[in-house]
Amino acid sequence: MPVYNPETLHLPQVIQNHKRDLSGQIAAVTGTTSGTGFVCARELAKLGAHVILLNRESDRSAAALAKLQEAVPNGSFEAVACDLQDFASVRDAAAAIRTKHDRLDILVNNAGVMALQDLATKDGYDVQIQTNVISHFLLTRDLLSLLEKSEQARIVNHTSMARLGPPLESMYFEARGGDLGGDGTKEENDQFQGPRWSRYHQTKLANCVFNYGLKTKLEAAGKNNILCMIAHPGLSATNLQVTTAAVGGMDGDSDFMSRAQSAEDGAGGIVRASIDPEAQSGDFYGPTAGWQGYPDKLEPEENLSDPGQIELLWSACEAAVGPFEIA
Repeated sequence: MPVYNPETLHLPQVIQNHKRDLSGQIAAVTGTTSGTGFVCARELAKLGAHVILLNRESDRSAAALAKLQEAVPNGSFEAVACDLQDFASVRDAAAAIRTKHDRLDILVNNAGVMALQDLATKDGYDVQIQTNVISHFLLTRDLLSLLEKSEQARIVNHTSMARLGPPLESMYFEARGGDLGGDGTKEENDQFQGPRWSRYHQTKLANCVFNYGLKTKLEAAGKNNILCMIAHPGLSATNLQVTTAAVGGMDGDSDFMSRAQSAEDGAGGIVRASIDPEAQSGDFYGPTAGWQGYPDKLEPEENLSDPGQIELLWSACEAAVGPFEIA
C-alpha cells in the first residue's frame, strides 16, 4: 500500500482556537497506539491532563507509551490493558480505573477497526461490532459512576463518513460473528461495498446512535454535568487503512488515500470535543467538506437520534453485556 504523508494543516489551529487548561483532569482514551487516538492522548497531556491509555497489551502499546512520554516529557500517562475484543478485559480495565481513581473527566471512545473479515470474537460477536460498538457501550457503562463525579465530564464518541446509509439492523448486534454475510468479493471490497463494509457502516452509525441515546438518557435523569459529543475524522492517513488493505478489505494500491488528510488533522474532531470550552452536549465535529478540513460543528442527521434506532441499539448491547440503566 502506498505511504501517504499529508501535511498537517488544521490541528494547531484547533488547539489555538479551543484550548483550555486541563491540569488536574483525568482522561481515558481507547486505541492510542497510533493514529487519531495517539494524537488525542498527546494533545490532552500537553494541556495538563493525566491520560489513561486503553489498549491491548503488546509491543506496539509499549512503544506508543514510550513515544508519548518522549513527545510530552512532563506529561502524565497511565497504561491500562483493555482488549475491546474481550468483554472480560473491558470489565477488568474499568474496574482497575475505578480502583485507582475517584473520578473521570474525559472518556474518548476512539478505537476502531474497519472492514475486517467475517470473524467472531471469543464472546461470539462480530469483530467489528464488538470492537467499535458493544465494548465501548460496556466501557462507558462501567465508568459512568466516575464520570458522574466530575464537575463537567465529557464522553466523546468517534464515527466516520461510513455512518451514512441504511438504518441499524438488530442481527448485526447478535452473537452471530462469522455468520454475517462473509467477506465479499475483491471487486466489492475495492469499491467499498459488500458485507464487510455493511458491517463497518453499522458500527459507525451505531456510534452516533449510542451518543445521542446516551445524551437523551442522561438528560432525562438530570445528569447535566456529563456532555456527550461525537466527531468524525474525514479521510485520514492512519494504520486503519493499512490493516484493512492487508486483509483484503480494500485495494491497497488505490490512489483513494491520496485524498486523505494527516492523522493529526483527522484527530481534530475528537480533540476539539475534548477541550473546547464552548462545547455543548450533542455537538458533532468534523470536516464540513466531508473528507478533509477543519473540524467545524456539524448538523447531525435526523436518524442519529431516532428513538426506534436508539431502542434497538440499547437493547442489543444490553443483551450482550447486561443492563445499562441511568437513573
